[in-house]
Amino acid sequence: MLTVDFDRLGLRPGERILDMGAGAGRHAFEAYRRGGDVIAFDMDAEELGRVRDLFVAMKEAGEAPEGAEADVKEGNALSLPFADGEFDRIVAAEVLEHIHEDVQAIRELVRVLRPGGTMAISVPRWLPEVINWKLSADYHHAEGGHIRIYTDHELIDKVTKAGRFNDGTPGDAMIFEGKDYAHGLHAPYWWIKCA
Repeated sequence: MLTVDFDRLGLRPGERILDMGAGAGRHAFEAYRRGGDVIAFDMDAEELGRVRDLFVAMKEAGEAPEGAEADVKEGNALSLPFADGEFDRIVAAEVLEHIHEDVQAIRELVRVLRPGGTMAISVPRWLPEVINWKLSADYHHAEGGHIRIYTDHELIDKVTKAGRFNDGTPGDAMIFEGKDYAHGLHAPYWWIKCA
């Protein structure tokens, strides 16, 4: 299930898009179908191997438009191996709740987003997460599991402030454009634009 509305993301054919924390690739595959120049980024090399194989199968089956490109890149969200402003669009779906240094990861996303670009971030909804945490300590103590529960205000604040340099002076402004829900119990997502 996609947790990002690609029509609202505004991806156009040929635009460069990063799926940060791509996992099994569901958002990267949709971006490829829409003609994006896609990078599926994750720290799990085995998972990325399967994503690469599916990119190849999609191309062979004619599921991606002529000229669309897709590749994978292994790495750490805290130090993205991309140039400043390299991407027109970014998807970070269901990943920030797993990262201890979430502000550093958000700053990296802001750094690689071009001015005027759009980023879609999704995290689990607050109430279902609280319930899951109360039902099972293993849910949030598992290796690689969810380590935080975001409130709307907290995530919006962290992302909009990430456009500032470390000394607090303004950099590229990150403007909150709205939120929506992928489905009733899970995955609100926020739309943020780099001014």
